[in-house]
Amino acid sequence: MAGIAAWTFAQTLRGVASAQTAPDLPITVAISLVATAISALIVYYFRRSANAVERRASWRALWHPASFGWIATAILACTFFSASISKFAQHAGIDLTPTNQAFAQIIASHPIAVVVFAVLIAPAYEELLFRRVLFGRLWAAGRPWLGLALSSLAFALVHEPPGLGASRGWGMLLLWSVYAVMGGLFAWIYRRTGSLWTAYLAHAGNNLVACAALMAGP
Repeated sequence: MAGIAAWTFAQTLRGVASAQTAPDLPITVAISLVATAISALIVYYFRRSANAVERRASWRALWHPASFGWIATAILACTFFSASISKFAQHAGIDLTPTNQAFAQIIASHPIAVVVFAVLIAPAYEELLFRRVLFGRLWAAGRPWLGLALSSLAFALVHEPPGLGASRGWGMLLLWSVYAVMGGLFAWIYRRTGSLWTAYLAHAGNNLVACAALMAGP
């Protein structure tokens, strides 16, 4: 909200008519990404920052041979589940239009920017917020399954805010299930490997597959 207000104010100072001061889609996406990044970093550094010992252990765990197998498994599972839900919705006549479909309108004109944000930047701060902070706090408290459930639910709601997306009813529930399963898989491999890097790479790989699908689409 602060970012959009600042943009509108800056446009007004430039003499742009009030009816034209609202940011267009690429600017809105950029503002949302920056805002979420700032929020995630603030929460991480004040509530769940890693010390030097944890960072070294996480880096070593990433290079364990099994870690890359789990990363690949998570990417394949996310892709298969998303495709299955999409196919089911199409067969059942359910509107399944995700909020991030907006990227399809941007990726043709700004492919590099979209890929950098979606594949490299967004997974980084989302993993810090949802897995390291939300899931990690309950994991450390001895309640990993509760942490997995709550962080996955929050992950789904942030990606598909109720009432703001194009889908309604069953479509919204199906989209929530897709994101909740993704969040659950990322949390699971984080706990399984002991490295947040594995969750980040699985998340980045999943987003890369999604971007490739958008680029290959009609």
